Amino acid sequence: MEAVAHAFIAVIPARFGASRLPGKPLLDIAGEPMIAHVWRRACESRAGRVVVATDDRRIHDALVPFGAEVVMTRADHPSGTDRLAEVAESLGLADHAVLVNVQGDEPLIPPRLIDQVAARLFDDPEASIATLAEPIGDVATLFNPNVVKVVRAASGRALYFSRAPIPWDRDAFASRPERLETDAWLRHIGLYAYRAGFLAEYRNWSPSPLERLEQLEQLRALHHGHAIQVALAVEPNPAGVDTLDDLERVRALLARSK
Repeated sequence: MEAVAHAFIAVIPARFGASRLPGKPLLDIAGEPMIAHVWRRACESRAGRVVVATDDRRIHDALVPFGAEVVMTRADHPSGTDRLAEVAESLGLADHAVLVNVQGDEPLIPPRLIDQVAARLFDDPEASIATLAEPIGDVATLFNPNVVKVVRAASGRALYFSRAPIPWDRDAFASRPERLETDAWLRHIGLYAYRAGFLAEYRNWSPSPLERLEQLEQLRALHHGHAIQVALAVEPNPAGVDTLDDLERVRALLARSK
């Protein structure tokens, strides 16, 4: 992977409310709130600036002792992308500025992936977004609708994202296979780099028809003709924290690393 040749901003959206794990950003992991672990990982990247974007004063106050930069945002954003758009506007960023959206529930995210997704966007000046993917090697993952699949062109640009097992192998999938013969299928990793000018446009669009069907925000960008670059991740991205089991897994991993 090439080094990032331009400065970018890492933004970590953090909401206090969560249906499965209320107060998730402040859950304790190895003696620190989860959001602090994410912030520290982002600081280890080549980002020129790391900002946590939150609508809750408790998250703000928890990060002050760490010296983190926190931007308060509105509480009514329908998505993290909309929250990023508000951050870009409040910081007065130029349209060409690049922001990387680092999910606030991924305390194990490798800093190299943050750098990689930013570099991928800088490498394609005509793309509005960059993201990552990794090969799928088993049938259960391919056919799992909770795993988002992506197909891309020779240029690396996304052709489509879906919860369905795309591409469909007409011959091998006539009956559901027991194993995959290749790793030609790609699992989307939800790490994004955006241009600030795109975010300003995005916040004015209504959900697209395909987005409503698949419940995938990135299809809104494709619907409006914006290019999305997809790079193969240079290293595995550990799963984030969505459940109590996930939380205990991460706690155990970080406890062993101390």
